[in-house]
Formats: sequence, structure tokens, C-alpha cells
Amino acid sequence: MHKGIAIIFVLFFSFLAHGQKETTPKIGGMTLMAPPRPFIKDPMPELTKINVGWVAVVPYSFTPGNQSRVIFGNDHTWWGESPKGIEETIKLAKQNGLNVMLKPQVWVHGSWIGDLKYSSNKEWEEWESGYREYILTHARIAEKYKVELLCIGTEIRHSIQDRNAFWRKLIKEIRSVYSGKLTYCANWDDYEKIDIWDALDYIGISAYFPLLEKSKPSTEDLMKAWQPIQKKLKTVSEKFGKQILFAEYGYLSVDGCTWNTWELEKIKHTIPNNELAQSNAIECLLGAFCDAKYWAGGFLWKWFPHGYGHKSSKNNDYTPQGKVAEETLKKWYGEFLETDN
Repeated sequence: MHKGIAIIFVLFFSFLAHGQKETTPKIGGMTLMAPPRPFIKDPMPELTKINVGWVAVVPYSFTPGNQSRVIFGNDHTWWGESPKGIEETIKLAKQNGLNVMLKPQVWVHGSWIGDLKYSSNKEWEEWESGYREYILTHARIAEKYKVELLCIGTEIRHSIQDRNAFWRKLIKEIRSVYSGKLTYCANWDDYEKIDIWDALDYIGISAYFPLLEKSKPSTEDLMKAWQPIQKKLKTVSEKFGKQILFAEYGYLSVDGCTWNTWELEKIKHTIPNNELAQSNAIECLLGAFCDAKYWAGGFLWKWFPHGYGHKSSKNNDYTPQGKVAEETLKKWYGEFLETDN
């Protein structure tokens, strides 16, 4: 009799432990490609159908070569990256019940922004003057339309590490005109080297972590590969008292997509398509972090409105559109929406 009662108590408390599992709201986000011309029709219902709750809007600017200037605006970018296009995109997102992260990014012709480095203080100051104008322009747009989150920079490795005073001053200026949350998007390999996280609301990361160098890794092996990375992320989160946000994450739909994706991009036309590999990689990322209190969620890279740029027979880019990964996202992001209510 006593043994039976003990078993009942064990089962009862086990049920309570699982039934009362704490959940925190997660950002189920998608990065939207800014189109060269105005939208043919509202692109947001495509996203809400797969339970996307947040959209990242990306107005690019340009730094030509290694010149010390930042070029942006109506005369230099596609419609979707111009102030007019950005405002229209934000309005459509809001009308469809989506939250927005405005994510201005600098494109360096023929290079990666993370390699941008000037040899003189004068050059840095010239570039920073242009960058300041660029970010504050978009901070004002973000405030005008009550954008929930503003990313103040993406993968600007040398600047963010070496020009601390500029960034802290810029953050104060941004907060004087914008009342929403702020993040910065560090590359996956340098987020631990950045010390301005205390001045921001989220620790943002481009989460293209190399996991396994296998053409078809198992989901079990992928989950194991995330474990040491999770420990580091949790440590940084606890150090600054801020949640980790994957401001970018994603996988090509090819064999071996969980390893050095920046290298695979260059040769993707030579690699076999593999939609299941992409889906499994997304499944394991979201599964690994869904219950972590220190993880705020993330924005998948990326979605082409109405399939623009997505219709070739060799469609093995990051987009989940029309692929196995689309249903994977729909499942997980549906759960994120439920915990957010």
C-alpha cells in the first residue's frame, strides 16, 4: 500500500514539474528582402500564414571600397531600402499585426563589412559622421511608426571593438530620439569581445555558428553540437543581464549546410540541393533554444516578397519559401506565438 502511494506521489509531482514548465515569449522573426520597386501587393499575409510574428526590415547603405563615407537614401538604393519604401513596409507590417525590427546595414562593395578598417583617426571620423546620420535617420523613422526594436549595426567588427567611445555616444543620441528597444548584431565569432552590451537591450548575434562538417548530419548530432555554444551564450547573457537575440540565423538548402555557410555561399551552385538538411538545421536550432530563458528568439534570413529572386530551378539559397523548412518554421513559430499571448 505504501509502495503504491509512493508511486502515485512520484507520478503526481512529475506531472506538476512538466505541466508547470516555465515558458518565455520568443521572437519568431523573418528578414524581408527589400524590393527594387514598390510591392505588387501586400507581402505580409504570406508571413502571417506561417506564424511569423516579427519582420526585420533592412535598409542598406553603401561604403564604396575602403572609402570613408556612408551612402544612403532615395537616389542610391532600391525602393524598398529608401525612407519611403521602409515607411511603407513598416506600415504594412503593422497593419498585419507584425512586430518590427528595423535593421539598417552597410554593404561594402567587393568586401565584407567585418573587414572594414581605416588606418587613420581622420578616416574613421569621416565614416562615423556618415554612419551617425544614417542611423539617426532610421531611428527617427522607427520612432515615428513605433517600431519595437532597432538594430544599430551589423557585423562592423573593427569599429565596434576599437571605437567604443563613438558607439556609446551614438547609443545615447539614438535613445534621445527613439524610445524602443536597441540591439547590435555581432558576428558569431566576436560577440564575446564586445563590451557595449550593457548599453543595449539585447545581445544580438549573426548566428551562423559552424556546427558539423558533414554533408548529412543527424539531428541528434546537431543537438549535441549546439551544447558548448549554448553554454557560452548563457554565460555572456548572465554577465550582462541581457537576453541573446539571433538577429540573423539561417541555412542554405544544400548538403553540409551546418558548416561555414559563408564559404558554401560561394560554391552553392556546385553542391547538391538538400531541403531536408536545411529543415533539420532550423529544427535543431529552434529546438535547442526554445526553452532557454536567456534566448529571446531570432530572425531567419530571408524571405523574398511574392517569390522574387526565388524561382530558379537551383533554388538553394537561405529562403525557406516553398521548401520543407517552411512547415518547420510554421510549427515552431506557432508555438512562439502561443507563448507570447
